[in-house]
Amino acid sequence: MGRAMTGADGFGERVEEHRRELHVHCYRMLGSFDEAEDLVQETFLRAWRGRGALREEGGLRAWLYRIATNACLDHLRAHPRRPQPRPAPAIEADPGLEPPASGAVPWLQPYPDTLLDAAEEVVDRETIELAFLVAIQHLPPRQRAVLILRDVLGWSAQETATSLELTVAAVKSALQRARPTLREHLPARRLDWAARVTPSRGEQAALRRYVEALEKADPSALAEVLRADVWQTMPPAPIWLLGRTAFMASWTPAMVGPEAWGDWRVITTGANRQPAAAAYLRRPGETVFSPSWMGVLRVEDGLVTQITTYGGDVFPAFGLPTSL
Repeated sequence: MGRAMTGADGFGERVEEHRRELHVHCYRMLGSFDEAEDLVQETFLRAWRGRGALREEGGLRAWLYRIATNACLDHLRAHPRRPQPRPAPAIEADPGLEPPASGAVPWLQPYPDTLLDAAEEVVDRETIELAFLVAIQHLPPRQRAVLILRDVLGWSAQETATSLELTVAAVKSALQRARPTLREHLPARRLDWAARVTPSRGEQAALRRYVEALEKADPSALAEVLRADVWQTMPPAPIWLLGRTAFMASWTPAMVGPEAWGDWRVITTGANRQPAAAAYLRRPGETVFSPSWMGVLRVEDGLVTQITTYGGDVFPAFGLPTSL
């Protein structure tokens, strides 16, 4: 298909210019980096097959977004899923703390900042952070599409209605239902966060402290960079920790003592416009550090308040080395 598109009066090149922003759009719709790639390919295939119907007055970009949105909706109809109630934690949460209202989103994957840079004009930080991605996964697919087109991309009600083959009244109704649900599932104080493109100095400083504590295997230093109500999830595993005490009870044995996993080396990176740490582990008797996990951090007032932890299988998408 790629060779055929290249030869069709530059159609392939024109479409390719929009690949990254369409990937981000599909990622918002689906919450999965890998599935977004598949749906971009599906979008390009549908565009090639239907290229004769392209109407210049709407523009190629809007036409591609329409195809991508409907491809995602078709995918979600064929593979329905909803956030799941969280099971009891493996370790007791700290007394007096309640987990967030949001259910578990096991299919959620991180998005490398290096790739977001290629679509900067359509990626405001507050609409790509993991907290936002989790919240919109609680919306029914069509409401999600309406909210993304209207509130994220800034489309008019008429443009959105045309894209989704709805009436303007239906679009307005869907948006009115979607916004309260979104607010319900966003973290406390989320609407007060400053809109930034990259992590702040305070976030970068917290990331450095977090990394140093891990590499030095220093539990006390790690505890000092965590807020008392720190919240950790580990998609796709149904595991979560809530509170500094519970967090340290889980992680300290992996750092020090007879059950310690080994030595750590950590590379700083960025995911979803948030600071992230990619950890490599050298187990006793081994000579190299191998990929272990990646933590995407949310930082408030200089302290880590949330860590979303993924396995080493996400490293290739971030261009990280296979060993150290």
